[in-house]
Amino acid sequence: MSQNHGHTLTARGPDLTSISNRAPWEDARMKLKPSTPTRKPKPPKPENAITIGVSARVLFNMEKEQQIYEQQGLEDYIKYQVEHETQPFSPGPAFSFVKALEAVNTQLRELYPDSEELFDVVLMTNNHAYVGLRLINTINHHQLFIERFCMTGGNSPIGYLKAYHTNLYLSSDPDKVREALEEGIAAATMFTQEKITEVSDTQLRVAFDGDAVLFSDESERIYKAHGLDKFFEHEKAHENKPLDHGPLKGFLEALGKLQKKFYGKGQRMDCPIRTYLVTARSAASSGTRALKTLRSWGLEIDEALFLAGAPKGPMLEKIRPHIFFDDQMFHVEGAAEIGTVACHVPYGISQAMPKKGINDKETSSAPK
Repeated sequence: MSQNHGHTLTARGPDLTSISNRAPWEDARMKLKPSTPTRKPKPPKPENAITIGVSARVLFNMEKEQQIYEQQGLEDYIKYQVEHETQPFSPGPAFSFVKALEAVNTQLRELYPDSEELFDVVLMTNNHAYVGLRLINTINHHQLFIERFCMTGGNSPIGYLKAYHTNLYLSSDPDKVREALEEGIAAATMFTQEKITEVSDTQLRVAFDGDAVLFSDESERIYKAHGLDKFFEHEKAHENKPLDHGPLKGFLEALGKLQKKFYGKGQRMDCPIRTYLVTARSAASSGTRALKTLRSWGLEIDEALFLAGAPKGPMLEKIRPHIFFDDQMFHVEGAAEIGTVACHVPYGISQAMPKKGINDKETSSAPK
């Protein structure tokens, strides 16, 4: 499949390099005091929560600041951030997803006031604490409930993911995402895109591809090596043998855990979490194994769409998910074209580095 069908997506490198001891920004004066909300719910303990790690560059739009960094350097970047400390960033591609997580938490707290089985969003960035002040002001401005920060001052935040009990990590840096996947953390690259479709503000909708996302790439390897007919034969012969898990199986499991809390209160049909399998598999030829695999894991999927190789965009346009995960950039780009926030899961045999039109200027020191 073609890996470069447009230029609507951009992924960037990490947030920031290590910074020097000099502080030319210290003379910046703040004319406005940030408004910090007071009565917030208590965050859950990390071991009880479903922790979503998001980078600053996917939660907020920081493209202008990155241009300053690339064109003028680190010191001017820091100075600009401090001088604009009370000017909030606009929402980025992960913003609606995070707001939907908070909406689910609100309903969970109503049903289970003392439960700590909630979504907990952690802002993970290798930006410096000086930039962190602007991020805090932005979070308060948008009335987001994000209490946990991981600001590493130029170092990679990946080493902290397990310490935070991270269930999903979203970043604009493909290298960091691959590093997280190698550590066994569910992760995906999120892109800045030109168009984002309006989504539900009361129901979290999450769409998954199957092979190399929820499942391993076992079947994809058969297809790549021997073609479609052998793929169908293999799936038929092994339809009662569950597929191995893929990188995002654990995240679906975490979503299912919260869904069952709503089911326990008689809210199966009104559950504020809905999951979708959107796969190129054919239902009759290879769908049985996918569904039996999910059943063997004790997991449910609310809707399963077997497209038999047809484009996924029209289905995603109908679903309007807050987030869609796929291992192939062809499908990620197609989803982005119709306004779906699509994430790339760089796992499995189909992987190739996104080409330069999509990944403009990846460096190890660019702000994320």
